[in-house]
Amino acid sequence: MVTRKEDTPQRLANRRYEERNKEKRRETCGNFQTMIPRELYEEINAFLKENGLTKVKLIEAGYDALREQAKKERLINN
Repeated sequence: MVTRKEDTPQRLANRRYEERNKEKRRETCGNFQTMIPRELYEEINAFLKENGLTKVKLIEAGYDALREQAKKERLINN
């Protein structure tokens, strides 16, 4: 059975804040909840840190590249 930590004024305030803003965050943000092998994870993180990039930039760039690739494949197949 999961037990909660003791209620403190700050914890109560945090819970109220989270409850009030839960829907707003769901509307504005998303999470893929995916797992990758640890070795690949560490390699990606090292690359991002080395180049001053964020994970969001990685996702955006990867999405753009895959979209372009799909567009080219559609043109070739038609």
